[in-house]
Amino acid sequence: MAEALRKRIWAERLTWIALLLSLGAVVLALFGALGSGWGLWPFQTGFMMLEWAFYAAVAAAVLAVAAWALGRRGEGSLTVVNLIALVVAVLFIGYMLNLVRISRAMPPIHDVTTNLDSVPRFFRLSLREDNFAHVPAQDDPRLMRMAPVDRWRALHAQSYGDLRTVRVPWTVPETIEKAEALARDRGWEVASADPRGVLEATATSTFFSFKDDIVLRALPNPAGGTSVDMRSVSRVGVSDLGVNARRIREFLADLQEG
Repeated sequence: MAEALRKRIWAERLTWIALLLSLGAVVLALFGALGSGWGLWPFQTGFMMLEWAFYAAVAAAVLAVAAWALGRRGEGSLTVVNLIALVVAVLFIGYMLNLVRISRAMPPIHDVTTNLDSVPRFFRLSLREDNFAHVPAQDDPRLMRMAPVDRWRALHAQSYGDLRTVRVPWTVPETIEKAEALARDRGWEVASADPRGVLEATATSTFFSFKDDIVLRALPNPAGGTSVDMRSVSRVGVSDLGVNARRIREFLADLQEG
């Protein structure tokens, strides 16, 4: 009896610790992201807090399993609190591991465009000073021999070869008008909408409040209609986890639908 009681007590203790750690991991992650977005600390600090939250979730999962094992032997049941702790921890761990998977699958670049031969330029908004300063070579001897901007072009072509100039049936001013309406519908902050053919805007992410600057260029197409190119650039970081490419694909798809 004494042994069973001791196991039950430890199972209860570990269960409550697991619950605190699992919920604390989520709170810490949100706190780190929101604090970075509000400018309370650099985004690197927010990432570090995410890392701590991940370790807390792992510890919570381990303790929840240990509590379940003790409780099963002592009482033969798994408490609701233990189950909640385990589910929250596992979901958070899964979310974080998925981010790691995406980061490894995506190229280490943050500047994405539909046209590498004629990259759209910003006029109202400005590129960050180190835009092409840090383009990892990924231990590839061929990339190591390249200048950073050429390395960016090579990585971009390899990963985002599907991004191309699109053609729409409207005039340039009509295209810019439609693009501006789409941008505002997405909640982007429009910096400039020049009917002569340039739209510039800024998108802010929900998580960490990261800001990405976008430029859309519209030019008359000799065959009729308008040719549209787009560029999306993150203001911070090296890799964008594929966000800029996805933004361009989705925006141009919606624009072509009219």
